[in-house]
Amino acid sequence: MTTSAEWFDRARAVTPGGVNSPVRAFGSVGGTPPFSVKGEGAWLTDTDGNRRVDFICGWGPLLLGHSHPEVVEAVQRTAADLMCPGGSTPGEVELAEAVVARLKKVQEDAIDEVRLVSTGTEATMTAIRLARGVTGRDLVIKFSGCYHGHSDGLLAAAGSGLATLALPGSAGVPEPIASQTIVLPYNDLDAVRAAFAEHAGRIAAVIVEASAANMGVVPPLAGYNRGLAEICHADGALLICDEVLTGFRTGPAGWWGREQEDNDRGGWTPDIFTFGKVIGGGMPVAGLGARREIMEHLAPNGPVYQGGTLSGNPVAVAAGVATLRLADDAVYAHIDAATDRVISSVKREFDRVGLPVAVQRVRNLFSFAMGDGAQLGWSGTDEFGSPAPINEDEVKRQEGWRYPAFFHAMLDAGVNLPPSVFEAWFLSAAHDDDALNTFEAALPAAVEAAASATPQ
Repeated sequence: MTTSAEWFDRARAVTPGGVNSPVRAFGSVGGTPPFSVKGEGAWLTDTDGNRRVDFICGWGPLLLGHSHPEVVEAVQRTAADLMCPGGSTPGEVELAEAVVARLKKVQEDAIDEVRLVSTGTEATMTAIRLARGVTGRDLVIKFSGCYHGHSDGLLAAAGSGLATLALPGSAGVPEPIASQTIVLPYNDLDAVRAAFAEHAGRIAAVIVEASAANMGVVPPLAGYNRGLAEICHADGALLICDEVLTGFRTGPAGWWGREQEDNDRGGWTPDIFTFGKVIGGGMPVAGLGARREIMEHLAPNGPVYQGGTLSGNPVAVAAGVATLRLADDAVYAHIDAATDRVISSVKREFDRVGLPVAVQRVRNLFSFAMGDGAQLGWSGTDEFGSPAPINEDEVKRQEGWRYPAFFHAMLDAGVNLPPSVFEAWFLSAAHDDDALNTFEAALPAAVEAAASATPQ
């Protein structure tokens, strides 16, 4: 049997860093990444024969767990009939209808049409292009710590000052492209107002994650998303709500839908949504949606071009249609309850060893930040009343050097966690008592390892 270490050696000979997405390389936690060969419900098995409870769930799409029988059957049936026709199929219509119906259930005029693509990066890239085409403007605002895929303009890093145009955040991104993006601190409406004052009439759109979830989970402050919508619309700009991670995972209509249930958070509607992860059910599908008057700017009806041979691929959309059909209220209730249990157990064990921790959570999407928030200058509060970070600068102050010890102790005890302190945790409807008992059994030793870790 070929081990994960041997597979990693082979991979590094033919693939940059041995991986096809950087976080898989275990760069921030060290060690050899396991090479998975089988997924069943809440469990992953690697080529070494280790079977572990999975808290990554494909980085979100596996809302129902690994290889749900009905999703697998839909994929197999479709693949046997049609792999890639290069033309339209009924499945892509059904998936778009399912997405639209979920949002219309919350607000009838929130969305009318969806364009399917293959990746979240494609969805956000197209949303930016669409916003520029609709408004005739060039500038875009994004927020430090929010990730919207790896298209050139969205990899810009923050410059100096509130509304300074950004410099490239990655080699290979030309400065003139990066300079069209303004990077601001998350959860700071005053910074947004200052940027609009500085660049009045020039900003095409603000793009924001419905809840930040790529610096760990950092919930938007009450009224933050509503404030963004108001600022954008007052200047004629569009608000793009990126629900690639949160959409149909944090609730039947994503985090936007959940916020509409809350008087302090609701009362806002973005102009463009982007979706991914769950709408593909583990297959490469993403999309963007908006009201008809906005979406009609896309080709072939309008001048904003987007296309792709694999967009709406029949095998991929079959997984998405099956997943959304099965993701009923009982599924969300189960995942929410499992999340409650995991969070409570983590908090209890960290309290036991006297190591402060902040719970970062939007419904069933969550992460933890370690350290004494009062000393670290965190300005938010979590659900337990502990200090919590509200933006990337505060997140980076955490004692992240404790996480590798915690991570490897959990991995050795049969629990597969995200290999970075800056990633969200994901549960599924398949996380039952057996899976959660395994997690809870591994937790005390892992928390003790984190408490005894020292800065490297």
